Amino acid sequence: MRPLSLTLAALATVPVAVSAAGTLGFALGNTMSNGNCKMQADYEADFDALKSVSTLVRTYTSSGCNTAQQILPAAVAKGFKVVLGVWPDTDDAYNLDKTALQSALSDSSNAGAVYAITVGSEALYRGSLTAQALLSKIKDMQSTFPNMKIGTADSWNKFQDGTADPLIQGGLKLILANAFSYWQGQTLANSSHSYLDDLNQAFGHVQTVAGSMDIEIWNGETGWPTDGGTNYESAMAGTQNAATFYQQGVCAALAWGFDVFYFEAFDEPSKPASIGTNGESADEKHWGAYTADRVAKFPMSCSN
Repeated sequence: MRPLSLTLAALATVPVAVSAAGTLGFALGNTMSNGNCKMQADYEADFDALKSVSTLVRTYTSSGCNTAQQILPAAVAKGFKVVLGVWPDTDDAYNLDKTALQSALSDSSNAGAVYAITVGSEALYRGSLTAQALLSKIKDMQSTFPNMKIGTADSWNKFQDGTADPLIQGGLKLILANAFSYWQGQTLANSSHSYLDDLNQAFGHVQTVAGSMDIEIWNGETGWPTDGGTNYESAMAGTQNAATFYQQGVCAALAWGFDVFYFEAFDEPSKPASIGTNGESADEKHWGAYTADRVAKFPMSCSN
């Protein structure tokens, strides 16, 4: 895993000169295609499907579907690491996730499968918390689990425009910066350029603000909807388009040393229908690199 070590000058150069390729992880849902909560055996089957490509996943809750208790033993059994999510937008949600983590991590073998804990998923982007309010909960989580790496996930532009500066200066250990050319309505032809430029801007600003502080930064989410997904402005859904973005965008980021979580591992057809900011359908049922039955939709190896 690469800590934040790319200099601002290096980020301005394409391709970026780095000493090693980046690491690929996957965002992973906690429900089956029928909407039932995943159990340990289901996560083990997920990990069997992913293990030839990655041994790292991230989640979005620890209490929902009893995620922490179910996924960690599976990770131990299959040799995976997990970034566990905490939802801080309300005190009730935060306390539920915190309690779930305390219970799951009371087992030392489970604790060994935890790569990090993220407090928040685009809380700044949605405006559900201020940076200072989010930092307070990050610090509380770090105090509760002093030996764990604690961070947050948010949209790339919140790490680029100064919104997240209090978090960077406040001592968090991990940043997941989400970047979707698709949700910017980019054409496929411009999608990789837009994506990599967004990462350069976010990583560069964090580097400038962090100075000598040791902060690890990843691309926390990126991806493209496959067949059955919805279009967004000039961004067209489709499995071939997703495969092209993966090769030209994700593989390029990895080759240049960016660490990337792909959104997402498996289709989630049970997700509720949703509407985007443009008032049109914006479902996230068909974003998986794999089908809900764990079959790869396109080659996951990088040709570059």
